[in-house]
Amino acid sequence: MATDEWVERLRKLDTCAVSDAQDKLGINGTVVGILPLYETERIAGRAVTFKLKTKGNETSTHHLGTSAVEAADPGDIIVCDHRGRVDVAGWGGILSTAAKTKGVAGVIIDGASRDVDEAKGLGLPLFARAAVPLTARGRIIEESTNQRIEIGKVSLLPGDYIIADNSGIVVIPQDRVHDVVPEAENIVAREQAMAADVMAGKSVVEVMGINYEQMLTQ
Repeated sequence: MATDEWVERLRKLDTCAVSDAQDKLGINGTVVGILPLYETERIAGRAVTFKLKTKGNETSTHHLGTSAVEAADPGDIIVCDHRGRVDVAGWGGILSTAAKTKGVAGVIIDGASRDVDEAKGLGLPLFARAAVPLTARGRIIEESTNQRIEIGKVSLLPGDYIIADNSGIVVIPQDRVHDVVPEAENIVAREQAMAADVMAGKSVVEVMGINYEQMLTQ
């Protein structure tokens, strides 16, 4: 999934503007509870997904997450559905090294990661619910790759657009990105004008009053 015009435009926005745009359009895409494990740069890209499950009697043919890394193109974002589980890691250091080598823009885990210092040292943006050193080996296996998943009560498909920064994560459905991005750009322009008014000495009460409260209805 190569970088495209929408990814480039998303990189110039932030999660708050995109979340506001989707609020206005009635789209559920703001992920709650998953944040960067260290201060990170803003990322935007298209999703490559994988899902984990508890290991039963079955034998895994490959290590979890490796298929997603192999499927990713430069600029993609790997997203893992681990059902919010934080008692065992769903991502680790060798996977981070492989993802960085592939040019992956970042990794999002609805669960926990380990080897966080390693990922930070690589400069790989890493988002998760928690960090935990406990290995997945013998406990967790991969259920699927590049299928529909859910993170933080938000459903997403492979190829959906994602923007993530220090405020959180927003998923943009690929069939609505043409509506969302222009609306977010409009919101940013209006907020920049309001900030300029405040910096010019206008009362913040006056600037934010009616205009700000009605921004998502106009």
